[in-house]
Amino acid sequence: MEIRSTTDKDLDVFVDTVHAAFGRFPETPVEGGGLWWSALEMDRCLLALTADGRPVGTAAEHPFELTLPGEAIVPVAGVTAVGVLPSHRRQGVLSTMMRHQLTALRARGDFLSVLLASEAPIYGRFGYGPATYTQRLTVPRRQAALAVRRARTAAGAPVAGSDNDSVEVLRRAECGEILEEVYDRYRRAQPGALSRPHRWWALRAGQPPISPEPRYVAVHRDADGVPDGYASYSIGESNTLTVDETIATDDAVFTALARFVLGHDLVSQVVFKHVPPGHPLRWQLADFRAGQVSDDMDWLWVRLLDIPQALTARGWFTDGELVLDVDDPFLGEHGRYLLTVREGKADCIPTDREPDLSLDVRDLGSVYLGGTAPSTLVRAGHIRAHHPSAATLADALFRADRPPHCLHWF
Repeated sequence: MEIRSTTDKDLDVFVDTVHAAFGRFPETPVEGGGLWWSALEMDRCLLALTADGRPVGTAAEHPFELTLPGEAIVPVAGVTAVGVLPSHRRQGVLSTMMRHQLTALRARGDFLSVLLASEAPIYGRFGYGPATYTQRLTVPRRQAALAVRRARTAAGAPVAGSDNDSVEVLRRAECGEILEEVYDRYRRAQPGALSRPHRWWALRAGQPPISPEPRYVAVHRDADGVPDGYASYSIGESNTLTVDETIATDDAVFTALARFVLGHDLVSQVVFKHVPPGHPLRWQLADFRAGQVSDDMDWLWVRLLDIPQALTARGWFTDGELVLDVDDPFLGEHGRYLLTVREGKADCIPTDREPDLSLDVRDLGSVYLGGTAPSTLVRAGHIRAHHPSAATLADALFRADRPPHCLHWF
């Protein structure tokens, strides 16, 4: 079997192969673009070929930026379009491609890679761990009243999301630059968020609101008229208003946008497709039980390629020392590291000291952004704590300044 990088000439073969792997047919091109694969960069794609040159597998990666705890922004490879033809599954094709890709990423200097897992059991064995989570929140229109009052400062002046702000309804085609700018401001402050490169917006490659699918967009503006949030939505069957994503630079703006869509006329229910676990919106409803949570699922999976570099890249909020004994069975590696955190910065070096925690690299990926408590994985039997206080210390060290969340689909 041969694994090789692709060129622009391979685009049609790559697209046909990845669609065949999932038993689908490529979508028909539409006016204004919108094909998800138009954002692929062919020098970042791989084809797996049989000895006689037949394509049987694909893998690709996008160049993104990932926001870490402490608002550190780092480059990251977004792995996508991974598939193997049904005729060649369980023959080592996927493992060979993934090992080839991880090795190439590391050689290029990348220390993190991320993906959205089509099936949860697959990617743990390659060292990826679920690191951010998302929920669907459904609110019946008749129970959509918010109990929260419009916010004001101690002096009585309105703050963001209050009386002096405004919400304007635009069509998707009218506000592309606004969406791009507001999303970029949002993702730079949100741990777990990925960048959306300009070419994605220009090519309209992806899911709404990036794609050309018809959508209304509620754009929130502050008291000075500056856009600081939006909600992309449509009304479908049974008069259900579905919000693709709500982007807000702070909680008050989110509340203002939620108030707007929950108050829409001739709607039976409002569905927020992506809400972070623990989001305050449910508590803001006058009827707490009106907020029906479903589709509680993982979203962004994280894989560390260089453990010291990854651990020193993010921000930290508690001082302390922790010895991590990390196994990486897929790449056949094992290392023990002393993590020392002082005043928000970390140092991470190899050590021979006795470990506090023993864990797989996939579990390190899960706790890396602060969305999964190490103690949860200790209780689950994934991580071994070598003394009673190890899990408590790890929880304090790995916590984030705010829960990580990722909305971007790729």
